[in-house]
Amino acid sequence: MNWKKSLALVLAVLILDQAVKIYVKTHFLPGESYPVTSWFQILFVENNGIAFGLEFGNAWGKLFLTLFRLVAVVFIFIWLRNALRNHNTLLAVAVSLILAGALGNIIDSVFYGKIFSAGGFHETARLFPPEGGYGSWFKGRVVDMLYFPLFDVRLPDWFPVYGGRQFTFFNAIFNLADASITIGVLLILLFNKRIFTKK
Repeated sequence: MNWKKSLALVLAVLILDQAVKIYVKTHFLPGESYPVTSWFQILFVENNGIAFGLEFGNAWGKLFLTLFRLVAVVFIFIWLRNALRNHNTLLAVAVSLILAGALGNIIDSVFYGKIFSAGGFHETARLFPPEGGYGSWFKGRVVDMLYFPLFDVRLPDWFPVYGGRQFTFFNAIFNLADASITIGVLLILLFNKRIFTKK
């Protein structure tokens, strides 16, 4: 793998991620869902947090998280450069996916507050509204939409902590950027012996 192929992979994931996010944000109301199958829905939610809908404190925490992501991207880029220099194709693919996912969520965090209207429960968000966006730079909300409620069961009363409660698996709502990062990490974990040779 070379720089051109790596860049093409990053751009392909990034463009697809942003295209889906922009479409969902401008065509869905918050909380609106579209059932694709019995176990897969497009469900529009936004979060101020890390990934899979996890939150990260207040506005200062959000700013810190975005700055942390920007610093992390620098190190991921260096990691990718080393993988390409060492002709480690599998690692380069994995790190390219991680980089694309990180950049996808950074775009939301940095720009979405400025380029989208707030929207609401009766109005979808607008891109580049004349009155300005719903927030400031670095304080945008990350758009999530992929929801896979594979099965829904009531846990037995004897089950520790959650006994007697309804349980949905898989309950997280995420986006293509999150999925790209997850696939990249899984590639590294599953093929670590091939990726991290003694050489």
